[in-house]
Amino acid sequence: MRLFQLVFVVLLGFVSCKKDGINKVDVSNVDVQFSLERFDVEFYNSKQENLPKLKDKYPYFFPKQITDSVSLSKINNKDEQELFTETQKIYEDISSLKEGLTSLFKHVKYYNPKFIAPKVISMLTNIDYDNRVIYADSLLIISLDVYLGKNHKFYADYPKYIKENNTKEHIIVDVANTIIAKQMMPSRDRSFIGKMIQEGKKMYLLDMYLPLITDKEKIGFEEDKFNWIIENEEQIWSYFIQKKILFSTDTELNKRFLEIAPFSKFYMEHDNLSPGRVGVWVGWQIVRSYMKHNNVSLQELLNKNATELFKESNYKPRK
Repeated sequence: MRLFQLVFVVLLGFVSCKKDGINKVDVSNVDVQFSLERFDVEFYNSKQENLPKLKDKYPYFFPKQITDSVSLSKINNKDEQELFTETQKIYEDISSLKEGLTSLFKHVKYYNPKFIAPKVISMLTNIDYDNRVIYADSLLIISLDVYLGKNHKFYADYPKYIKENNTKEHIIVDVANTIIAKQMMPSRDRSFIGKMIQEGKKMYLLDMYLPLITDKEKIGFEEDKFNWIIENEEQIWSYFIQKKILFSTDTELNKRFLEIAPFSKFYMEHDNLSPGRVGVWVGWQIVRSYMKHNNVSLQELLNKNATELFKESNYKPRK
């Protein structure tokens, strides 16, 4: 078990101009206060004598199961130090990250006045890409070693569709997605169209929270696969209609069209040209179309029944 995987389990227990019709709002007067602390720097520069002080500052990273000897062994490990060194090459200065987080938090608070910006802590997790960002209670933890660049040597054996988002630019998207996941109420609609629209609502929140981020970065597709979905949106929609799957409750459709995967499964010859999660893309476009044709608030959108939203969206796939 990785040293800090236990920590993530503990932390998760605390959780209780226009472009594409997107309004860019003025958040200059929105006040957010937060700190960005470098646990990774403090930890990997620690010596035995200052370890107690570090444990007092970050008690949630040092449960009883992690002894001082285990911590010191990790600090002094050659591979761990190499990982830290490589991360520091990119993140010695994190001023741009703080600027991005500030803008994100301001947008979140603009739409959710009760939002309180969390304390942000950076750390290394031995490239645990399943836990890139953790948002638990008033803490937000970012694993910087997952964002060293998609061509970094440490990611050589990773699938291309995974390491596509192992970039500095994608941190803010992952942070926003983690916040959105906490804000969204789960949907009881088990139909494929209902699930697509639920995912589309999440993507639309990304539009609102990250108005300066490109669609490609928000959806996280490789360049060629992003271009493919732009060119084939009409064909995707026609497939869904012809196969009569929009109102299907077959859970196999989740794996085929909604979950992270190297490609979507139409069971056709050139499936490998497609990105995974094409259903998320289509749901996003349906929600965008709905918001373009209906004068409703963001909260009204989130509360809108999926079937009614679909009927009122006037969605027409781009040709």
